Amino acid sequence: MVRTMSLMHAAMRFARMIRHTPHLAATRQGLVPDDAVLLDAPDERLGPALVAAAAGEWDTAAELLATTRESAEWENRDRYVARLAAFARNRDEWLTGWLAASPRDADALLLKAQLAVDRAWESPARAERLREVGPLIDAAAAEEPGDPVPWRLALDHARGTHATHTAFERLWEQAVRRSSHHYGCHVAALQYLSAQWYGSHRECFDFAEGAAEDALPGSLVRALPVRAAFAQLLTGEPTTSVQDDRIDGAADLAVELSAGYERGDPWPAEVRNVLAHVLVARGRWNDALEQFRRIGPYATSFPWTSVTDDPLGQFLRARDGVRVEVASTMPLRRVGGRSAAHYA
Repeated sequence: MVRTMSLMHAAMRFARMIRHTPHLAATRQGLVPDDAVLLDAPDERLGPALVAAAAGEWDTAAELLATTRESAEWENRDRYVARLAAFARNRDEWLTGWLAASPRDADALLLKAQLAVDRAWESPARAERLREVGPLIDAAAAEEPGDPVPWRLALDHARGTHATHTAFERLWEQAVRRSSHHYGCHVAALQYLSAQWYGSHRECFDFAEGAAEDALPGSLVRALPVRAAFAQLLTGEPTTSVQDDRIDGAADLAVELSAGYERGDPWPAEVRNVLAHVLVARGRWNDALEQFRRIGPYATSFPWTSVTDDPLGQFLRARDGVRVEVASTMPLRRVGGRSAAHYA
């Protein structure tokens, strides 16, 4: 009898999945087609700078970063520096030309430091290589004293060189003095405090929750707890009921933050990708589906590179899996000649 009921349950689940998955896949339901999803797509300001850099020209990147510095757009500046440096890892002739033309340019020096840190981080002799590039970070910080981005670099550098908690705290004080709610600096601190590095799950969550509570409404810092949740789930360690509550609470806070941004907005895309990953891990299928709708075409390498070398493929597979899970729980019966399932 038990076996019969189990088989019936599996058959019903399969029938629901077959019936409803095509509806959930439809573009009109808010999920963009697979071939429209882009990985780490640049926004309308960064795109032209990358195109120009591909042609060996640095003027557009220089203008973009100068604008972020002069208008104190520190969050945008941090993102653009990271993306331009990532591009320069394999094609750096445009940056070499920029530095040759303006060797003391604050923006070029910051890019040079970011690129050096990125390359050192990938080296088998990471700590030694990072120590060698320390003066480049110091030079970038000295050239623009009010910029928090060199201090985010310094925090990443400290993590890779095994800095003590005391040394890290001194850098943290300098970072928040320049921008008290800078997202990149907070992420760097969260990584240092994670169990993977020099802290623990408890320290990581405590820091994230405290920062989120102090952050302004709409600030991405309010998503720090969901990054702490992701870090815990990534370990694969069993969680306690208290930890489960913190993870779900972090997800709820990030859901609230996500709802404050338009669907398909590239600005919170990484936060939404992390949130979707956490919701999938927690089996919160309907919430996860809504986040995939809100993500639109903006898949991001993080967090998917943490579990695979094919982040775009993993994003699409996770999205498909969520669609199947949601479809398999929808009722088969029809009400008033229409399916009782609701796809909006």
